[in-house]
Amino acid sequence: MCVIIVKKQGLKVPTDVLKSSAKINPHGLGIVWLDDYKVSYHKSAEYNVLNTDRPFIAHFRYATVGAVNKSNTHPFVCGSNTNELLMMNGTIKGLGNHKDSDSKVLAQSLGEVPRHLWKKELERYDCRFVTLNTRNKSYQMYNREDWHFKDGIWYSKDNVLETNYVAVYGTLKKYYSNYWNYLTGSTLVGSGQTQDKYPLIIKGLPYLINKRGIGHNVDVDVFRVTDRVLKDLDALEGHPKWYRREQIYIDVKGRKVLCWIYFNLRETDIGQVHHKTYIQASKSWFKTSPYKWQVPTTKINQTLFDIKPQPYFDDFKDVPEVEDEFDVENETPMCIACYNDLKFDGFSHYYCDQCNTWHTESDTLKSYRY
Repeated sequence: MCVIIVKKQGLKVPTDVLKSSAKINPHGLGIVWLDDYKVSYHKSAEYNVLNTDRPFIAHFRYATVGAVNKSNTHPFVCGSNTNELLMMNGTIKGLGNHKDSDSKVLAQSLGEVPRHLWKKELERYDCRFVTLNTRNKSYQMYNREDWHFKDGIWYSKDNVLETNYVAVYGTLKKYYSNYWNYLTGSTLVGSGQTQDKYPLIIKGLPYLINKRGIGHNVDVDVFRVTDRVLKDLDALEGHPKWYRREQIYIDVKGRKVLCWIYFNLRETDIGQVHHKTYIQASKSWFKTSPYKWQVPTTKINQTLFDIKPQPYFDDFKDVPEVEDEFDVENETPMCIACYNDLKFDGFSHYYCDQCNTWHTESDTLKSYRY
């Protein structure tokens, strides 16, 4: 978990990205301001301090190893080299304990390594790093190929870049068959309906025709997705050859949200029955789902993950929590071993397609997604 954001002078991180970063990673915010290389520490909920064109490198923390407190908030001093700082996004198994995070322990040991060997040392790990020198006023990014670059800003993970709203009306709706393969890691904004009437036709599978004013205000689920997920949805729907993705307004909890939606290129026939909603019959697709009727067979070693997140440190008081824009259900279970989003089998178990393991709800981590 965690995310590092690297931003130059004159640019601004979108507010919804800052809010997503705080919501997903609620355990601390550390900032190095690149115009003077001063360090400041905050609660994640104070993300608005980053709503500026000042240059900075910021780290939002999600605690996996070590206590939740200011001492474990990035950046960390590298051993006795007080001018050298480290930020990390990722987890290194075997480092850290119930008190100190793995990143903090790594920073302490890194101070004993000659500076010219840092790149070789850090790139041994499947993590993203930034080191900073406050005396020379310089910084270096590591494993840059694993970072994400958008609108001139670097992000160590793309899960905070859910900047696209998508309305789905068929098998991509929550808990329907294609939801598991495409949208389990995305944020559900809520259920709603199209502001205008459109013909929804169901012939085995549903498809929507772009004929505004005909049919019904169609029931949809609205998700926020990354560019990568949107590209996957385009491939699934055959955009723009079979379906065409266009933006329309959706009414969601009293708000009008401009969303992408996929229209079929067919025409509606005279006398064609138009529907308001699509319901996947009896969830019969579970019969062929690899996630049903299996029981957990692998017990994950929880040695490093048995510390539950604690209340945030008391150094900063009376700071409001990050609020949900739509006040909807936004809690997604995660694998305790690899932090991959888990897939719910519709009953009582969760499956990790990264580790190929099954979990009960009690042995999953919870990620709050905006």
